[in-house]
Amino acid sequence: MQPPIWDAEQYRQRHAFVFQSSQDLVHDWLAPQPGERILDLGYGTGELSARMAECGAEVLGTDSAASMIGAARASHPRVRFEVQDAHHLAYSQEFSAVFSNAALHWMKPLPAVFAGVSRALMPGGRLVLEMGGAGNVQVTLDAAEHALQRLGLPELAHPWVFPSTAALAGLLEDAGLRVERTRWFERPSLLPGEDGFRAWLGSFGGGWLAPLSGEQRREVVREAEAFARPHLWNGSGWVSDYCRLRALAVRP
Repeated sequence: MQPPIWDAEQYRQRHAFVFQSSQDLVHDWLAPQPGERILDLGYGTGELSARMAECGAEVLGTDSAASMIGAARASHPRVRFEVQDAHHLAYSQEFSAVFSNAALHWMKPLPAVFAGVSRALMPGGRLVLEMGGAGNVQVTLDAAEHALQRLGLPELAHPWVFPSTAALAGLLEDAGLRVERTRWFERPSLLPGEDGFRAWLGSFGGGWLAPLSGEQRREVVREAEAFARPHLWNGSGWVSDYCRLRALAVRP
């Protein structure tokens, strides 16, 4: 499966809710302190990395999407950003905290990622994360699968992992981390514009639908939108059925 090709400007304009709705994750769950070294795993366009730096922390942002790094560096020069695969973190007891928002659900398989995070943390260091949880964007998944079946196209496995609270806790404990706090919750999320559903599927599902031809993708998106409309269109906009999962875990 091909990874999505991210457009940083489109991400900021059309999907800013991804980082705007998680600002309390930085201030209330992570609570960065002056002088702390923090690894931001999957920084996107860097807005939350910059919030940590404003608190006086020394922040290193890593992301696998090379297309995002230029925009992040230009907008947030106080933060160091690198392109890096989270499955191969080479740090050893270097960070007071690791932070991740809306990125881990892209990082199959998760055990290698959490093992690297555990190694990267100093003893007593913490991991704070938010990711898609069980049930996340289920209507969209059902809509795309319905469209593929209706059009006689092959089934395509989606690229995400949306764990239950218990499954996530098990993964963290297997990596040697002590889980101190979790929260699963629904967060209905507005997808701006009449084309909000199509824009979401085009951006986030681009790699998922990449094996199809251009015309097949357009047909799938049209059919999926028709399936999803009775569930996600509220009369004036698209509201996606986001379900989020947060955790705070500590390296003993």
